[in-house]
Amino acid sequence: MVKPTSILLKKSKSNQAAFAPQDYKIFMEEAYNSAICFKLLQDLGTSDIPRVKMVTKKLNNIAKVEQNMVLETINDYFVDNSELSAKHKYRLFQVLESIILEAPHIPDDWGERFIGLALENMTKTTDLEDIYQDAASNVLLAMCKHSWNLVSTKLEEDFLTGIFPHRSLLYVMGIISTNDKLLSPTQRDRWQEQLIQMGARSVQFLTVDGWAKSLMLAVTKPDRTYREQNPEKTFLFIYYGMILRAANNSNMVRKHLRSLLDTSHQSPQQREGIALTIGLTAARHLDDAWAVLDQFGRTGPLKRTLNNFNIKEEEDPKLKWASSTILLSYGQMAAKAKENILPWVDNISSRMVFYFRSSYWDDILKQSFLEATLLLVGAISRNEGAHSYEFTQVPELIDSLMVLMKKEPQDTLCTTNRQQVMRILSGLCKLRPLLDSKRKSKILFTCFQSVFKLPLVEALEKHTCLLADPPDIQKLYLDTMSALDELLQSLITENPKPEELHYLLGHMYNWLSSEKVHERQRAVRCCMVLLKFLAQKAFLDKTEEFGRIGHIVGMLGMLCQDPDKDIQQLVLEAINYLYQILLYQKGLEVPVLFRNMGQSEESQCPSEQEPIPMPEVPLNPSSHIIKEFAKHFSLLQMKDLIWTVMDGLQSSQDFRRETAGEMLVVILEDFGPRVETVSDISRTLYCHLTSIDSVNVKKKVLKAITLLSRHHTRELVNSFLQYSLLLDREAINLWRAMGSERLTAPKVLHVLLIKLQDRPNPGEFTRAKDTKVYLDSLAAMNTLYEIQYSREYKEAIQNWYPQLLLGLLTQLHYIFELGLFEPPNNNEASQETDPIPSPWRTSLDSVKSLLYTSGHWKDFAQLELQEAWDLFSSFDTYHQGVTLIARAMVQNSCSQIKGVLYQTISNMEAKPERDKKVASLFFTEFLNSPIMLKELPKQAVLSHLHQGLTDPNPSIQVISLQGLKNVIFDSEKGNLLRAQLPAFLEGFYNENEQVVIRVMSTVADVLYCLGQQGTGQQCQEIALNLRNFFDDERDKVRASAISLFGDLVISMEGKDYHTLKPQVHQSLIPLLVHLKDKCPAVITKSKFTFYRCAVFLNWKLRHTLFCTLAWEEGLSARHFLWSCLMENTDGEFPIHLSQAVRYLHSPHQNLKTSAALFIGYTICYYPSAIFEKASDVDLALFYSTLEELKHDPTQAIRDFATKHSIFLEEAYRIMH
Repeated sequence: MVKPTSILLKKSKSNQAAFAPQDYKIFMEEAYNSAICFKLLQDLGTSDIPRVKMVTKKLNNIAKVEQNMVLETINDYFVDNSELSAKHKYRLFQVLESIILEAPHIPDDWGERFIGLALENMTKTTDLEDIYQDAASNVLLAMCKHSWNLVSTKLEEDFLTGIFPHRSLLYVMGIISTNDKLLSPTQRDRWQEQLIQMGARSVQFLTVDGWAKSLMLAVTKPDRTYREQNPEKTFLFIYYGMILRAANNSNMVRKHLRSLLDTSHQSPQQREGIALTIGLTAARHLDDAWAVLDQFGRTGPLKRTLNNFNIKEEEDPKLKWASSTILLSYGQMAAKAKENILPWVDNISSRMVFYFRSSYWDDILKQSFLEATLLLVGAISRNEGAHSYEFTQVPELIDSLMVLMKKEPQDTLCTTNRQQVMRILSGLCKLRPLLDSKRKSKILFTCFQSVFKLPLVEALEKHTCLLADPPDIQKLYLDTMSALDELLQSLITENPKPEELHYLLGHMYNWLSSEKVHERQRAVRCCMVLLKFLAQKAFLDKTEEFGRIGHIVGMLGMLCQDPDKDIQQLVLEAINYLYQILLYQKGLEVPVLFRNMGQSEESQCPSEQEPIPMPEVPLNPSSHIIKEFAKHFSLLQMKDLIWTVMDGLQSSQDFRRETAGEMLVVILEDFGPRVETVSDISRTLYCHLTSIDSVNVKKKVLKAITLLSRHHTRELVNSFLQYSLLLDREAINLWRAMGSERLTAPKVLHVLLIKLQDRPNPGEFTRAKDTKVYLDSLAAMNTLYEIQYSREYKEAIQNWYPQLLLGLLTQLHYIFELGLFEPPNNNEASQETDPIPSPWRTSLDSVKSLLYTSGHWKDFAQLELQEAWDLFSSFDTYHQGVTLIARAMVQNSCSQIKGVLYQTISNMEAKPERDKKVASLFFTEFLNSPIMLKELPKQAVLSHLHQGLTDPNPSIQVISLQGLKNVIFDSEKGNLLRAQLPAFLEGFYNENEQVVIRVMSTVADVLYCLGQQGTGQQCQEIALNLRNFFDDERDKVRASAISLFGDLVISMEGKDYHTLKPQVHQSLIPLLVHLKDKCPAVITKSKFTFYRCAVFLNWKLRHTLFCTLAWEEGLSARHFLWSCLMENTDGEFPIHLSQAVRYLHSPHQNLKTSAALFIGYTICYYPSAIFEKASDVDLALFYSTLEELKHDPTQAIRDFATKHSIFLEEAYRIMH
């Protein structure tokens, strides 16, 4: 029952009477407040819980204002009401504890009273049991803040009475020992010393059976729950360890430790407590502790469980986790032994690895191993002498940690195992000897694999949402990433060299290019944090050049255009820090753009700089990065950057390939002249180009090749020739890219010509090098053939036409020397399907395409219609083909004669024999061109020809001798030749066919020898006589006559046009009709002569006419030829019609058909002319010819005849 005692009764009446009015007022207010406080203390005894909570809150609020009054009231309330219920006192203790903890200061006298009050009630037995005692104990603990010395003294006095301490004392001691916030560092140190002293004074109690049994009983008492940490039990293990530590009897120490190990290991607190006791004991009895643990592991039940990974549930659960206890014990031994532990580290590490590998694996064992290893590493790191030791068992520890890390589930993050492993590794990497590269690489690979591959945080949270007590995944993830950062920082700290930084970041390369965004983001973040650490600490070795910084810049720069915005920001920060590191390495000041704007230049040092991202991110940050870094790069660093960027071209990610292409273009655009190993770069670019499927990336690679070729043309040509023996589309694109710039294309052609002309003689192929040279020559030929069709080289080819023409013709000669000639296949289908043209075919096609694509189609047309290309199918007729090419240039007044002339002079002086031969043929033919004497004096020409006579090659001697016979050297020779022409004309009528053919051939030679002088007025007589033989029954005579007429037309071009014009007009219909001659030779000669007549008459559409004659057949071709004839010879129509009608009387069906076709076309367009000009006999013959054509085997001819018969009848009916 509570007594109604009042504070007022404590004051004497005399004192009250003596109060002044003002003091009396204050006194009454204090009395009133005390009364209220008293009433509130009374209300704590009620059973109304909400009322109790409200009262508690009010008392705490009053105490903040009137602390001493409340404390005095509580003290008096306890003193005056000794019979309060246990529950009421329990609540009073809670209020008192709260007030003491909040109080800034407690007077010593009040502190002593409350300490005594707490000690008095801590050991009382009530119906509330431990709860009541703990509440009183908490008051004592709260007083530690204000009266620590008094509390510790009281505790020691009550503890060392010889009687086993009460539970509440153990509870208080446990809280003090485990709560780091309760004491200041100084108080904590004193408390440790006090515990050591208490342990020393308690050694005697171990000999007392009752006390020792009580200790063992308390230590082995089962926990209420495995998760609950029992403070008193925790302190018991500490206390036990302190006692054994102080003991001097080794046998007694071993006995107690073994007894402790023989107890249950089922409870986590029991395992940790046993380990703590052993660790504390080892501080003075390291040998004994080691011996006991070793003996326990080698004998008894534990030995049977080792290496047995199929433990059954029915086995003794007390020893199931004994291995975990041993692991923790070794860790505690290391932690408590301090400076004595270094000689034991290898032994302890070896035993820890043994138990970890040999025991049944579960979460408890893994956690124990991690905790023990953390303790071991922590003990070593705190020991100043650790750097003088070499720890041989560190690799074994690391291997075990790697195994543990790999066993972590990849799709969840529920424990701290990962971060513990990485923090342990952070400590182990500081030990000697330093980790080798192989083991370090294994660590990095395993840690990155375990951390970066974790799912997104949101996914990790979903995995744990059903757990009873889910962890804070966000915090766990951040701590794990932080542990990884610490590991990287530890590795670089131990070896602060640029090479080490590249080594660490290089292991992230695969993760930086991961397909998954969150994996790339984590890797970039780690890079950024590590670079930030180095930029701020600024301790990277400045004596060593940052050789591989180019690789780092490249792999980070390619992420600047990552689709993920967070990655972009992280990359820019990382590159910013890397830039500062580079400048620090070179001893340069960081530009203002990167400085902390809040600091002055004087106060800012590299180690204190807080890097700031670039204030404005450029539209193309990767290009900006390249330009800034490359200003400070050496050639080696630039090379590294280039190769990294080129590797990025093969990335599976579009944005990386795009960015890599842009970076490569920037590098070569600004720093192309400094680039080295161009050959290797070019070959790699070609390989990448063949595997890239993105059009945009291919364009960037080709642009890079264009830029590279500006300054390294020769190297690129040499490299790309190896891909040009069989040119594919990509190789062609390479050559086009090289020639895309106007100034570069000529250089490419020049180098190709050099390679083309570098031709070792066939007999010199004794080494692989010689074989490669001749293959390069063939590759250059293939390349020149392909690029002739490229618009990029059009202007350059025009400028280099003389060198190209002579070079390609000489190459054809060289191919004959090599024996690479293959007989031409006349089967067109087989030619189209042949994927690999022969070198001979390519070489010949190169000459053809050069003439045709460079605008010299007239020369090409003449050669094509003459079938001059067939002369190149044999080495024996090769020189004739070359001669016809030179002659065509002269006869068509080619614009390149001057350039080719000077090139031939150059080739005749210093080139190999085959070059001299080709040049001599051209030089001799050019004697017939007026340009020769315009450009060279006659004496100079003679000098070159005489020089050819002295050449050791007989062929060149013969060619030079033929040149000396030219009429330009003797004008009388022309008159003599013209005088012989009448006699030759009589020879045309000789009955011997061979004589006629030879005479005509001789006349052709005379026409050629006369050259610019021509035949004069005799040309008309020659033409008239030749036309008589156009329809000769002898095929060879007919062909010779038509051919000679063509030569005559050519010889008279530009001389006496009107003299020969009538004869040319009268030859057109016969030539047109003989295009269907039965003799192929006649057809060929007719085509050529018809074309030369069109040129002589200056017809329109001559190019189309040539194409039709050369390659088209059928009615459409015939119709075009008729159209050309009618449009260009309007005034000669009567003659043509009469000639066509005359051919209707020909005994040869093919000629009759050809004439009928001509007349048929005329009927369609000029029907009136037919009936006006033709006689009845001719018309009848024409009708009969059409009737015959209706039965022609060719369907088109039959249709033609039928339709035109009907049309002719209709036209006749209309006109008559």
